[in-house]
Amino acid sequence: MMKRVVLAGATGIAVGLAASVAFVGLPVAGAADSDTYRQLNLFGEIFETVRAQYVEQVDDARLIEAAVNGMLTSLDPHSSYLSPKNFRDMQVQTRGEFGGLGIEVTMENGLVKVVAPIDDTPASRADIRPGDLVTQIDGEPVLGLTLREAVEKMRGPVDTDITLTIQREGVDEPFNVTLTRAVIEIRAVRARVENDVAVIRVTTFNEHTTENLHAAVNDLKGQIGEKLAGFILDLRNNPGGLLNEAVSVSDTFLERGEIVSTRGRDPKDTERYSATAGDMADGKPIIVLINGGSASASEIVAGALQDHRRAIVLGTQSFGKGSVQTIMPLGGRGALRLTTSRYYTPSGRSIQAKGITPDIEVAQARLEPLEQRGGISEGDLRGHLSNPSDGKGQDEAGTPQASGERSSDYQLNYALDLIRGLTIMEQARATQ
Repeated sequence: MMKRVVLAGATGIAVGLAASVAFVGLPVAGAADSDTYRQLNLFGEIFETVRAQYVEQVDDARLIEAAVNGMLTSLDPHSSYLSPKNFRDMQVQTRGEFGGLGIEVTMENGLVKVVAPIDDTPASRADIRPGDLVTQIDGEPVLGLTLREAVEKMRGPVDTDITLTIQREGVDEPFNVTLTRAVIEIRAVRARVENDVAVIRVTTFNEHTTENLHAAVNDLKGQIGEKLAGFILDLRNNPGGLLNEAVSVSDTFLERGEIVSTRGRDPKDTERYSATAGDMADGKPIIVLINGGSASASEIVAGALQDHRRAIVLGTQSFGKGSVQTIMPLGGRGALRLTTSRYYTPSGRSIQAKGITPDIEVAQARLEPLEQRGGISEGDLRGHLSNPSDGKGQDEAGTPQASGERSSDYQLNYALDLIRGLTIMEQARATQ
């Protein structure tokens, strides 16, 4: 994508970098460009000084990577450089299997914050919660590490232990949690029967989500039969994933209309994604569950079904990640993860740093760990993109299981009661 930069002294650095900038479309004349070149010369001078005079010998490649990461992370929390290894890890993750602890994390004020744990992983089994703040990894402070460095420290050989020091809102003192690393095999979709209601939990949006969702819907419809009252789509603590999977999941329950639009800096780059005919739920009532751990692709689905009045959204305010990142491979030298657009719900809402507001707000019972938001949202992240409406200028299906017992999940129980009430009302109208 960009020319290879040859580093050969301060002058060589500046010329090489300037050539790269010109290659991607920067005009070659004008006062603004002259100022840009002066800044590039400044970078070259600082780089050469560090190489020559820093107290210890430094690795050139590491310095350049740190400089590139510094440039990208100054834009927003989601733009970054992916080294070749990190790029490969990301590709494995989107396919649904990778090694680690099973937590989606971000960086805030120099510390690691948990966005959401992934179901049936070491993190979820250890009761790691959205909003938890990791202050130490194996006794070493997180402060001073980049997010990439922190994630690297949390990864390691399978079956090895790691101790995280956790600071949690409402708990006076930090505490240690020891986890055993494992191969994280993400089951994108889990399904079960609650008497006459089909409950489908989507844990992530990877390459298998839509096919697993379709299999689960067909299986549940076959199990419940004509007495099917409706569907509950559980997106709580789902940190998101692939945009195309969010679109196809939404399309599963919509007959027509826009699902989401993405809008970049240039209005000509606007893309709109629309539904195709066919509602696999056959018009049955749908309730979508969200909470503070529902982010990105989860919010696309919730927003689309909410705007089209196809579903009632229930729970608590979602995370508010309304930006789209494009992965740009760099010819064997890793990849650039760059925020290129915001996404908008069908009614034109940007949820960036705001989130999806549920139609019915229902907090999780305090004895349940699922809804322990801990105060974190996209709007809490340092350097987050603003919401344009603020005017601030910155812009695999699991085997369905029948359940005859009432769940201890308060939000789910509320949804079950509501969907059955809607069914009764519909039947009453039909007999009038």
